[in-house]
Amino acid sequence: MDAEASSPVSPAPIRSRAFATEAVHAGRDDLASLGLHAAPIDLSTTYPSYDSRAEAERIDAFAATGARPDGPPVYARLDNPTTARFETALARLEGTGSAVAFASGMAALTAVLLARAGAGLRHVVAVRPLYGCSDHLLGAGLLGTEVTWTDPAGVFDALRPDTGLVMIETPANPTLAEIDIQAVAHSCGTVPLLVDNTFATPVLQRPAGHGARIVLHSATKYLGGHGDVMGGVVACDEEFAATLRQVRFATGGVLHPLAGYLLLRGLSTLSVRVRAASATAAELARRLAADPRVARVHYPRLGGAMVSFEVHGDPHRVIAGVGLVTPAVSLGSVDTLIQHPASISHRIVDEGDRRAAGVGDRLLRMSVGLEDVEDLWADLDQALSAEAAGSPPAARTRTAPRRQEPAGQERQRAGR
Repeated sequence: MDAEASSPVSPAPIRSRAFATEAVHAGRDDLASLGLHAAPIDLSTTYPSYDSRAEAERIDAFAATGARPDGPPVYARLDNPTTARFETALARLEGTGSAVAFASGMAALTAVLLARAGAGLRHVVAVRPLYGCSDHLLGAGLLGTEVTWTDPAGVFDALRPDTGLVMIETPANPTLAEIDIQAVAHSCGTVPLLVDNTFATPVLQRPAGHGARIVLHSATKYLGGHGDVMGGVVACDEEFAATLRQVRFATGGVLHPLAGYLLLRGLSTLSVRVRAASATAAELARRLAADPRVARVHYPRLGGAMVSFEVHGDPHRVIAGVGLVTPAVSLGSVDTLIQHPASISHRIVDEGDRRAAGVGDRLLRMSVGLEDVEDLWADLDQALSAEAAGSPPAARTRTAPRRQEPAGQERQRAGR
C-alpha cells in the first residue's frame, strides 16, 4: 500500500455538509482519487522499511508526541489505515479534532483513566447511573483511581486539586435519565468532562458542542449497528488523542482492522437506523405507558431507540416470555433486545448503589431494532399477558425458537 493510500485523513470539506451526508462520506473522501469505491481493509501487522535510521526517527517522534507517523505505519499496534478511517469519520460526526479507537468500550475508558492518572490526576468525579462495568472500573480502584459519586448539582463541590476527570452518561444506562451537559461542563471548570454518548449517538446529541472535552462510545452498539463487531472509541481534541495513542500502543488495546472496516461501514447507515428505531421506540414507550400491566416507563426527552420499563409483577417472566424480541445483553443492533439490568449489565454494582441510582429489581431495558412496530408490540403484549396470568414460561406460545441465555455468572455480568 502506498503512502497516500495509508493516510486516510480526509481533506476539509468545501462546505458544511448535513450529518447524513457526513456519515456516508467522512473517512472516504480520498477513495475516488485512489480509484476505489469501497474502503479497503489493511490487515498487515507490520510494514517494510529499508531505511532503519528514518524509521528510528519516526518512532522517536511518536514516543515524544503521540502523533500519527507520516507515511506508512510502522506496526499495527501503533496505527492502521483502516481503523484510522473510522477514527477520522467518527471525529467528524462528533465535531471533535480527533478520535482514537480501541478494542472495546471498556478498553477506551481504561485508556482515558490511565492517561489522566499518568498526569498525576487519579481522582474522578462521576454521576450514577453509569454502565455497570464503567461503575465497577471506577469504584473498584483497579487502575489506582479514586472516585467520588455525586449528583449533577454536586459536581463542583466534589472537585479536588487531583481531579482528572468528570464522567457522566446521558441518557444513562439503564434508567435513561438525562443530564444537562452544558451545566455540568460549566461546573467542571478546567477539569475535562467525559460524556458516554453510546445511547444517544451523534445523531441525537453531540456533547462536544455543549462543553464536553471527551466523548466515549461503546462502538459495539449503534456505531456498528448489527451485533457483529466489538470496539470502543474516544472523540477528543488532538492533544489528548496523542496521549491516548501512546497509551494504546503501550497497553495493546487496539481495534482490529476488520472491526474498523465494519464500524466505518456502520456509520454510513447510522442516521437512518437510529431515526427509524427511535420512531418505533417512541411508539412502544407510549403504549407501555398506557398499559396497566406496566408500573412505569422511562423514555428520554431526547428520544432514541432505548426504552426502559418497570412491571408490577415478575420481570423474569417477561424475559422468558418474549419470542420475536431477543433476551440478550448489549444494544444498538438491527433487532430488538431486552434484558434485566439488575441481573446482568448492572449485577456487578453494589445492590444498594444500584437501587439508589434507580436500577430496581423490576426494571427491564429494551433496545428497539428495525422490526415493524406492530410485530414488536404483539410480542410484548403476549409476554406481559402471560406474566400477569402467572403462566409458566414453558406453557407459552412462542413466535420464534427460544434463544439460550448466556451461560455462567461471569458472562452474565459482562454485557452492557
